[in-house]
Amino acid sequence: MKCQRCDRPATYHITELTGPTPVEVHLCEQHAHEYLSGGSKATVEMTQVAEQVAQHYAKHMAVGQAAEEMRRADQQTCPYCGISFYKFRSQGRLGCPYDYKAFREQLEFLLANIHGETRHKGKRSSKPPEVAARRTELIRLRREMREAVDAEEYERASQIRDEIRRIEAEVV
Repeated sequence: MKCQRCDRPATYHITELTGPTPVEVHLCEQHAHEYLSGGSKATVEMTQVAEQVAQHYAKHMAVGQAAEEMRRADQQTCPYCGISFYKFRSQGRLGCPYDYKAFREQLEFLLANIHGETRHKGKRSSKPPEVAARRTELIRLRREMREAVDAEEYERASQIRDEIRRIEAEVV
């Protein structure tokens, strides 16, 4: 969690119980010292009231916007594997490497909050990128074959099956 006054990590989590409702404040070390050693009691109370009102309005405005954005995001699907963003949120797993491109906007925010970074800095796969591309192609073809069977297009499904077998023979 980030400090409410700057972009540094919040290391102090203060709950004020002086008003009618508890107020949570999340601050970095520097801002926590300023907050705790703040000016007169009246100034601190006025600041707290102003912050409460601002947070209240911001929360209500943000909830409506966030809900609409989430509905739009949940309807997005990956063109390769067909997974929807809603299914990803439900399962916690992506369907293929191209999901990172399909859901880039949503994943960047999520990864930044979880890892503090949006760029990979760890180990890379020892397999060449062509193998990963072939596996992604297999995922797409299997989805297409399922769709063809569901639509009772058996000839098309058998052609896709043959293509899958050809690629599997190459990859192994």
